[in-house]
Amino acid sequence: MALTIYNTLAREKQVFEPIDRTNVRMYVCGPTVYDFAHIGNARPVIVFDVLFRLLRHLYGEKHVTYVRNITDVEDKIIARAAERHVSIRELTEGTAKIYQEDALALGCLKPTIEPRVTDTMAEIVAMIEQLVRNNHAYAAEGHVLFHVPSDPDYGKLSRRPLDEMIAGARVEVAPYKKNPMDFVLWKPSTGEQPGWDSPWGKGRPGWHIECSAMSEKHLGETFDIHAGGIDLIFPHHENEIAQSEGAHHGKPIANYWMHNGFLQVEGEKMSKSLGNFITIRELLAEKKFGGEQWHGLVLRHAMLSTHYRQPIDWTLDRLTRSRTELMDWARLLHDVAPSADLHEDVLAPLSDDLNTPAAYAALHRMAAAARTNQEDRAHFKRALVFLGLYDNQKDADFLVGQSVDAARVEELIAKRGAARKAKDFKEADRIRAELSSMGVAIEDGPGGTTWKVMS
Repeated sequence: MALTIYNTLAREKQVFEPIDRTNVRMYVCGPTVYDFAHIGNARPVIVFDVLFRLLRHLYGEKHVTYVRNITDVEDKIIARAAERHVSIRELTEGTAKIYQEDALALGCLKPTIEPRVTDTMAEIVAMIEQLVRNNHAYAAEGHVLFHVPSDPDYGKLSRRPLDEMIAGARVEVAPYKKNPMDFVLWKPSTGEQPGWDSPWGKGRPGWHIECSAMSEKHLGETFDIHAGGIDLIFPHHENEIAQSEGAHHGKPIANYWMHNGFLQVEGEKMSKSLGNFITIRELLAEKKFGGEQWHGLVLRHAMLSTHYRQPIDWTLDRLTRSRTELMDWARLLHDVAPSADLHEDVLAPLSDDLNTPAAYAALHRMAAAARTNQEDRAHFKRALVFLGLYDNQKDADFLVGQSVDAARVEELIAKRGAARKAKDFKEADRIRAELSSMGVAIEDGPGGTTWKVMS
């Protein structure tokens, strides 16, 4: 079955043709570890984990190399470490560890390689030197900058007019720049700022050159897929293309570019000023969203319910529905061994540009069949395991046997009663769904509402 993916560079879906079927190579931009990752950061982690799983299925587990980097040198890191009065290493090590734990809790496989900027300095310096030799970069006052006019194809990924690119890049005005659009490859370090020796003095790299160097080090000059959030198209990915092609005489850095859509929270853009900024860690370990602590597989299910290229609205209702469905499936499959084969009804939509909503439609059909047929249950469980929605027995036990807080149940039933009295049936239905997600069935009768724990 052919895999098709939407290539941002071409603005169309294309049949995926790997450079080498024995080593399919993918790079996904990872976190800058100055703070905990927010729920928007979780989207590419989950989405491209599904792609990683699909590529392994199509080409073999040993024939796919997935690189997801960690940026541990950046000005936000320097500022945050100073703000917290900790060393940069202490900050980055602790934050990177939390990120990796969060990714695993979301049901994601570990990437093949997880490089860090601090381990790639020699390659970064070498690439910058090559850009200078190729007349794409110049040194000025301790900085080295990429000269954007030297690349006639600059802007081919984002396809933005020059004035929009200037605004989008938040161009820094500096007297040493030859052109306002020129961007930093290397900058000087002073005082307590981290720095490395280079031909241009002690300094540190700019953000964009880091990914160009890390991807080349581990995947070669040209690899198959480069992916990340839609917010990275410009300037980050645009600048990666310019740097890598400039260093290698026009040779492309990647043949396919994939980008996931934006995430908003309860209909609004997520921001700290609106008070709706949510980290993955808060959702997993604290009760800061709907007064609930959410299981990682619930977050994963909710994220995959929308096609990766579309915007997604992160709502309490979405999470509640996902939890209800996952708990129902877990009860159905609790003592079933998965089949060896992945059903075509799931594989086909995933092979069509990761169409997870269509795959979910297939899951619902499979769930219905699985209620009466043992073989269908085995196929259904295999599909859930493949998607990372049924990870291991520990997670399944949590979803099946989540403890019921009787006081909380009575509280929710009372709130539902008040909502029904006020004719707020939408809220009443939401509370019923929340109770169901807790494993509680309710029944309305002449004497009031009664409840029981579902088996």
